[in-house]
Amino acid sequence: MKTSTKIKEIATQVYQKILKKKEPELKMPLRSLSNVTYDSKDGYFELLGKIKIRALTASTIKTFAQTLKMMALSKDIVEKEDIATKREAYYVSKNWDEARFNEQPESDAIMDDVEAMMKVNREQLGFVPEEKGGDVAGKLIVIDQDPDTKKPIKIDCTKFGSGAYSIPSSVEHLKFETKAKFILAIETAGMFQRLVKHRYWKHADCILISMGGVPTRACRRFIRRLSDGKKLPVHVFTDGDPYGFGSIYRTLKVGSGNAAHINEFFCVPRAKFIGITPQDIIDYKLPTHPLKDVDVKKIKDLLKNDPFIQHHKPWQKALKQMQKMKVRAEQQALAKWGLNYVIEKYLPDKIKDQKSWLP
Repeated sequence: MKTSTKIKEIATQVYQKILKKKEPELKMPLRSLSNVTYDSKDGYFELLGKIKIRALTASTIKTFAQTLKMMALSKDIVEKEDIATKREAYYVSKNWDEARFNEQPESDAIMDDVEAMMKVNREQLGFVPEEKGGDVAGKLIVIDQDPDTKKPIKIDCTKFGSGAYSIPSSVEHLKFETKAKFILAIETAGMFQRLVKHRYWKHADCILISMGGVPTRACRRFIRRLSDGKKLPVHVFTDGDPYGFGSIYRTLKVGSGNAAHINEFFCVPRAKFIGITPQDIIDYKLPTHPLKDVDVKKIKDLLKNDPFIQHHKPWQKALKQMQKMKVRAEQQALAKWGLNYVIEKYLPDKIKDQKSWLP
């Protein structure tokens, strides 16, 4: 069913209730870790049955109006085959009189609610993120299309010199050609640049993808489609800290509680963690930083509330080890042993030793 048709149906239901002098309401799934379950067979966070109801009352009149206005904006954008960034949608609301948003986080939250209510992703609503999807280098040809002629355009990711191919905000139309053996997804732009500079992709026969922190939806979807389509394993290389484990890797692998309604399409169940572990800190004698209060809190929260961590004992063991050691380490800490130690020793060792991987 088309997005605009879905929006009309929901709006009609609200209108009919008002005509009958009944209280109109909008139902949407509760978006949080408390409303998700994890099954390793499925490979991603799935919604449980908890529902959030937004009824039209004196106290909710503004958010109710904002939700309807956001739906109307989406319908207009989709029918015109246009797009709007999340920031642009926020500024459009400045014309909504009393329903306007004061800050963008309010606008983003309503957009997420509409997305969850309609069980579509925000790109289908016509809304695109501000940030780019990530960078790619290595043994991959991306087949895009000319916007005017619709003819295929082949983009060779080995031909960008010292640069890289940027993942677009929408990746559903892309096709791929590759003979690479695996995908290496990297947390930091600095580490990605080092591997590109020394053409690590050529020696390791792989595709390098820079996530730039928590990967965007476009980046996750790109990796998922490439991995599934070409049957490629995905190795994830992050810092050795609770954020790298529980936000960056976990989000790529199984999704998030906030976006549980679309995790099935925006996660990479094939991913395995080959980044810095607490044991690596010991084995490679890496320089460390003490855990901050926010790190300690993150570890406790992951162990207590995260269904993915609770399912995998190796992750529980790693987090408890870090908790006991009271330190964290960055990818760049490997430079203690030489700027290219990561290329010459660390990555070859890790990729060869599957026992060192985390699920």
